[in-house]
Amino acid sequence: GGRASMASRKTKKKEGGAKRAQRASSNVFSSFEQTQIQEFKEAFTLIDQNRDGFIDKEDLKDTYASLGKLNVKDDELESMLQEATGPINFTMFLNLFGAKLHGSDPEEVMLNAFKMFDPNGKGHINKDELKRLLMTQADKFTAEETDQMFQSSPIDSAGNLDYKSLCYIITHGEEKED
Repeated sequence: GGRASMASRKTKKKEGGAKRAQRASSNVFSSFEQTQIQEFKEAFTLIDQNRDGFIDKEDLKDTYASLGKLNVKDDELESMLQEATGPINFTMFLNLFGAKLHGSDPEEVMLNAFKMFDPNGKGHINKDELKRLLMTQADKFTAEETDQMFQSSPIDSAGNLDYKSLCYIITHGEEKED
């Protein structure tokens, strides 16, 4: 099958990646703000289901299962783990995600952040709940700041914020649809 040729292409790319990762790991912490590192730490702890300080395939499986994805294939998990140059401890985790975040689409990054507050994947978050989180977590927002944010946010009559639209507005600017 075409699979072998894919694999050999992958391994070539891998080499450069591994060298890059080694260089990057020394300053991986400096490329994040303290609050981001704290968030990654929490994410890491969530994924490290057996709390041994390393993320392995079982941990990933359990994490996906807890997110309601039960049909993740083993080779998908393998390929995620293979991006790492060694056992995935917290520093390695930061490296993997750091590369992804820095080269990534801000809309995607924000969506993923919101999804953490939306464990059931409803696509919206209650405005009051979000306000509480914004005012108590990380860079604490003031009540005025959250209210300002909500003014340009798509909120339905039940007080649910459609964060997918919000992320779009934040990253693409407001586009008035008629």
